[in-house]
Amino acid sequence: MPPLDLHAPSFVDDPYPAFARARTEGPVQWHEELGLWLAFTHGESNAVLRDRRLGRIWSDKEPAERFGSFNLIHRNAILEMEPPDHTRLRRLISAAFARGHVERLRPWVEELANSLVDELVERSAGSQPVDFLWGMAEQLPVAVIAELLGVPQVDRPLLRPWSNAIVKMYEYGRTPVIEESAERAAAEFVDYLRELAAERRQNPGEDLLSHLVSLRDADGDRLTEDELVTTCILLLNAGHEATVNVTGNGLLALLENPAQLRRLREDRALLPTAIEEFMRYDSPLQLFERTATADVEIGGVTVERGQKIAALLGSANHDPAVFEAPEALDVGRADNPHITFGAGIHFCIGAPLARVELQASFGALLDRTSDLALGAEAVRRPEFVIRGLSELPVVLTA
Repeated sequence: MPPLDLHAPSFVDDPYPAFARARTEGPVQWHEELGLWLAFTHGESNAVLRDRRLGRIWSDKEPAERFGSFNLIHRNAILEMEPPDHTRLRRLISAAFARGHVERLRPWVEELANSLVDELVERSAGSQPVDFLWGMAEQLPVAVIAELLGVPQVDRPLLRPWSNAIVKMYEYGRTPVIEESAERAAAEFVDYLRELAAERRQNPGEDLLSHLVSLRDADGDRLTEDELVTTCILLLNAGHEATVNVTGNGLLALLENPAQLRRLREDRALLPTAIEEFMRYDSPLQLFERTATADVEIGGVTVERGQKIAALLGSANHDPAVFEAPEALDVGRADNPHITFGAGIHFCIGAPLARVELQASFGALLDRTSDLALGAEAVRRPEFVIRGLSELPVVLTA
């Protein structure tokens, strides 16, 4: 019997009881259907993310002619690289971010969050359920990434559908229709960004894309065209997908734990710790794969060279050996070494921006409403790896 039944609706709806059972059976276990090892505990998952013998080794999806654009945007992605290529690319991207883009956007993000909450409050009027996912959680992160990159307003509605289609390729049990949609979205996104980058070369601005186009480091190195395009796509796919799902999962957790919501309303100083707790309590990314470049012992098993092992981030973030009362939501949890943003050299480069977005969103909800309640049952997305909601009906009162 496999340690996890990925096809069970109850597992997709709530994987944490299955994680708890699996942790009692062993920190690392083989999953025959997936063909890889799974690390269930915090210590072993952390080791998977940090051990330099376990790398992100990209292999093109086959047949290559069918997945040309999808393969291109992963072959050149910092997330799929190891040193020295990873070191070079991260240095260049970090130099562009160091120009103050995150802090430049903070007032704009806060203003946008306030306006989105106000619109929801007006539509709800204290009695009418409105979809928080559509009305805010999905709107804000896409708008922020678009503003960061300098995407024209008229083109911004294109981004979310492209990202949605591409990230479905990370799930298990994909259909040909999903694969075709992902490749089509990748091709359209690549073509769009090539045109936008060409325009920025002629008319640079103060946006991140302009800086990525013009950036050279002290050695005269710069991003290739493919690396530039891939970096922008990764920022959208990884950045906004995670933020959307932390926002939705986090608000649902608050609404299901009204004492914690009241506690947060009464003590706004808890907002930063609450944001970290939302990321721990219901992680937006549940699984992150690595490939062994040499035999590695993890959790009492040997991961042989060429085999894959995955850190189960949601399980690690509920490990009772590390977190007191891990199944409880605690907005004041001070000791919270969650690994939602990863660890080691692949720690999420967009983490500071995600925290700005999340603090703006939940800050606006607290500031501009007197009451929040579920308007109907939330609807969860039917995927496991990327964990989120498709509908979150809420009632808001000014």
